[in-house]
Amino acid sequence: MAISSSSSSSSLTRFLTAPCQKDRILSFGNNINFNKNNKRNNKLCINASSSSAAANKSIKELTLDSKVEVLLDSVKWDDKGLAVAIAQNVDTGAILMQGFANREALATTISSRKATFFSRSRSSLWTKGETSNNFINVHDVFLDCDRDSIIYLGKPDGPTCHTGSETCYYSSVNNFLNHSKVEDSTLALTTLYSLESTISQRKAEIEADDSGKPSWTRRLLLDKKLLCSKIREEADELCRTLEENEDQSRSASEMADVLYHAMVLLALKNVKAEEVLEVLRLRFTKSGIEEKNSRK
Repeated sequence: MAISSSSSSSSLTRFLTAPCQKDRILSFGNNINFNKNNKRNNKLCINASSSSAAANKSIKELTLDSKVEVLLDSVKWDDKGLAVAIAQNVDTGAILMQGFANREALATTISSRKATFFSRSRSSLWTKGETSNNFINVHDVFLDCDRDSIIYLGKPDGPTCHTGSETCYYSSVNNFLNHSKVEDSTLALTTLYSLESTISQRKAEIEADDSGKPSWTRRLLLDKKLLCSKIREEADELCRTLEENEDQSRSASEMADVLYHAMVLLALKNVKAEEVLEVLRLRFTKSGIEEKNSRK
């Protein structure tokens, strides 16, 4: 399964808001409540409510009510009424955890915008963070192409795993096969975050007064003037791939150099790549011109 791939997953946002392109499903989260005592055809009855009486519901709320009901009917729940539910970091793409959701858990997640699951051992709903306060704040929900598994795409408030690990996935099979043991400190990182981890390790060696192996990263971390000159140099070379109409591979190579050197600078400033990505995500809802004007 391709996690959060628009080509292989069906976005619940598009599914629930087909006629109203400007409205996202989760933007209605505070206006939906789920009446567990009101059953209709043995299904969970979902009511879109507002501050006014139910009789004064807006057309938009009534439409949402119907769409959520249709959505819950469309999921291919297994014979126990469950579907796999995966929580994914909206900024890093990291898989945070996997659990199970039933109809009510998915409905509650849409309503509260907090990742909610069904505990098979306790036979009850549970919201991630209800004990630790490390909630996963859901920004969007996706179904896969078969509509039998779910992704909660969200931002965690803290470590997701009960062990205190950032995610529940930190045991590398490759490490086990190569070293005859499972390394409990190896998070499942994508390329960008593997690079960030390596840079952080080099920085930690310097701070611990560990001579370590000679490396370009180490040299850059120790020489701010050199680092800044390299960032300017690599940015200029990237621009020249456009000005001189160089091929795509050259642009990709120069962009890789810009990213690498910029990430070394971020490490020196104690700024995580995730923080940068979050800034970019928050800018999605406004134009570049508006964003620049807001800085003044």
